[in-house]
Amino acid sequence: MVIVRDASREDVAAICAFGREHVPPHYEPLIGRAAAQAQVERWWGSDHVSAATTDGRVVVAEDAGQVVGVGQRGPDHVVYKLYVHPGHRGTGLGPRLIEALERQLPPGVGRLSIEHFAANQGAARFYEREGFAVDRVEPSPTGVPGLAVVWRSRPVGRITDRPRPQAEEPRGGR
Repeated sequence: MVIVRDASREDVAAICAFGREHVPPHYEPLIGRAAAQAQVERWWGSDHVSAATTDGRVVVAEDAGQVVGVGQRGPDHVVYKLYVHPGHRGTGLGPRLIEALERQLPPGVGRLSIEHFAANQGAARFYEREGFAVDRVEPSPTGVPGLAVVWRSRPVGRITDRPRPQAEEPRGGR
């Protein structure tokens, strides 16, 4: 049984290991090896993950003691990480991680935002199914179209107990 919960300090090492294992294989075909490795170094290091966890902005999905999904939001109410283990995609775990992140938001927050690389079409389809509409697209400073950042948002508290198709889960926050 998969449990989705707020991450604790004890989860930091497992979250970092999850990122090192799953981010590069997903992103290398989309954005290249160097950019994928830069994502891991910048966003999956223990200092970054520990600070976000301490601030109460990280959730994990756990199956038999193993991390199988991670969600992280910023203090600006933007989801910057949403990753589901390949073996758990299509099970409804992505929406559960989003719902857990929404529950962490302070009262009065009206919208939840999310961002992803333009090249990440699997994430784009998933977020669209989950009701996130495109707000804007920021071109990459590199000029590479796939590295453009797509910003989306949806109202907080959206009804999410509708039947879910067995479809592709997010493969990455960006």
